[in-house]
Amino acid sequence: MSNYQVNNTNINALISWIEQDIVAIPEIQRPFVWKSSKVRDLLDSLYNDYPVGYIITWQNPDTRLKDGTVSHGKKILIDGQQRVTAIMAAISGKEVVNKDYKKRRIAIAFNPIDEVFEVQNPAIRKDKKWIPDISKIFEQGFDTFGFINEYCAKNPEVEPNQLNQIIQRLINIKHSSIGVIELAHTLEIEVVTEIFIRINSSGVNLSQADFAMSKISVNDSHDGPLIRKTVDYFCHLIKSPAIFENIAENDKEFANTDEFNKIKWVKDYNTNIYEPSYSDLLRVAFTFKFLRGRLSNLVSLLSGRDFETREYKGEIIEESFESLHDGVLKFVNETNFKRFIMILKSAGIINAKLVRSQHALNFAYSLYLLLREKGVNDSVINHVVRKWLVASILTGRYSGGSPESEFDFDIKRFNSYEDPVEYLKLMEDGELSDAFWNNILPTNLETPVASSPYFNLFVMAQIYDKDYAFLSKSITVQQLIEERGDVHHVFPKKYLQSNGFNNRRHYNQIANYAFTEQAVNLAIKAQSPKDYMEKVKEQISNGQKLIGEIDNYDDLKENLQMNCIPDSIFKMEYNNYNDFLLERRKLMGNKIREFYNKL
Repeated sequence: MSNYQVNNTNINALISWIEQDIVAIPEIQRPFVWKSSKVRDLLDSLYNDYPVGYIITWQNPDTRLKDGTVSHGKKILIDGQQRVTAIMAAISGKEVVNKDYKKRRIAIAFNPIDEVFEVQNPAIRKDKKWIPDISKIFEQGFDTFGFINEYCAKNPEVEPNQLNQIIQRLINIKHSSIGVIELAHTLEIEVVTEIFIRINSSGVNLSQADFAMSKISVNDSHDGPLIRKTVDYFCHLIKSPAIFENIAENDKEFANTDEFNKIKWVKDYNTNIYEPSYSDLLRVAFTFKFLRGRLSNLVSLLSGRDFETREYKGEIIEESFESLHDGVLKFVNETNFKRFIMILKSAGIINAKLVRSQHALNFAYSLYLLLREKGVNDSVINHVVRKWLVASILTGRYSGGSPESEFDFDIKRFNSYEDPVEYLKLMEDGELSDAFWNNILPTNLETPVASSPYFNLFVMAQIYDKDYAFLSKSITVQQLIEERGDVHHVFPKKYLQSNGFNNRRHYNQIANYAFTEQAVNLAIKAQSPKDYMEKVKEQISNGQKLIGEIDNYDDLKENLQMNCIPDSIFKMEYNNYNDFLLERRKLMGNKIREFYNKL
């Protein structure tokens, strides 16, 4: 049996399917992102009988209900949402929702004399040659005869018979053919998921999270649209609180729900540390509630898949939606979210740029929610989540090719241990041995990438310890980061270049980076460390501050330790640069280790 069938339908039938809810467009799964000119071009293609591609649908597998009957679900529009929405907007006069959740009309005008389409504008509305909004032509009961008489009276050069032919051709757009690829309802969920992922829509590869959102959206029986809106609105609000009023105004039905009340706190909250997408939210909610890591499993469960019998059962759908709903509400809970952010801050994470692995953050929040659900003591939760997050960044635990497998393994293990500290200790014994700290970590610090997770861990350690910037007495590393300060070179770049170090990978080593005040960096210029450190020593002796504010040896010694600068810096010139890198990598690695042990 074929995995799919290719059929043809027409625009009129497609609109009828949507209006009768036979094919479901996930309501705001993807806000309408087409430019109005693209809608115009689509209408022009339909008018000229050009092919406009295929839409792809899939019907839920037959689900066995408790009473023994079989449920046939509605079809899901997997690909073609933007095209179908454009057709509904232009022909049926429906409003679309843009990325800011504002409703707007896209009115397409038509000039029957020149037979051209255009996006409606004020000039067109004043021009008697234009039909300013073609949706009027497609309204039921449209008076073609009366329209022709009125138009020809305003434009006497137009022949009524010729105009009638053009208007009939315009109306016949609704009979234009459009291809429909129907995926077989007997397909296994995994196969449909793979097909879904391979579909390319407007250059964006659709993910399993997109597919899951579609499955959630079309299930009216189990509050699917309510769950989907909670997910979608929360994730948009956390990034753009200003859209709150648009949501409240344009979706009054949702604004009257408990779910809306549970997420509206976000409009007054500002964080740039963890801004989850809907994919992140679904992954976290699914991982901690279902103790699974693969989002394709969520799609299966929402379809009623019994993994043992390979049947599809209505009770599994009900249980899965109920668990997912609860997981989503736990995720968006104000107390949970803010406490998790505080854990991140307590680990020195004050900016999203300090954690490159979104998977590490997602698992950390999944772990937090799981331990809360299990009733673990708050102080233990804070300790375990903080250390696990830092350890997973250190080891790149979720940065490889199969993070979902790691999620699946780790969440099951944490759930099986009564004391989560035991599993944490087991991981540490296996992966954070002396060999890691003494050999692997210093080797990982040998990189020129300023956004390296290992340099970020060093910076987190400095934030945790409230360290001052290099050669500074009053400005901390945290303050520089919060004010978007830059890292500078301990061995100045121009100094190294002037002495033959022209390879960027060499002079840009992260072991040569330090957060420094701009004034200090300008004072150092292109001097060797030996020369500028000599001036620091002189200013301690004579009180004339030329480089930074440090005015005594105790403060200088402490500052060098904070920034992991070796004592040999006072004698170093370009020929000592490689030795400096080796020394500093060891010091940086030691600081990261001490930081981890203090968490």
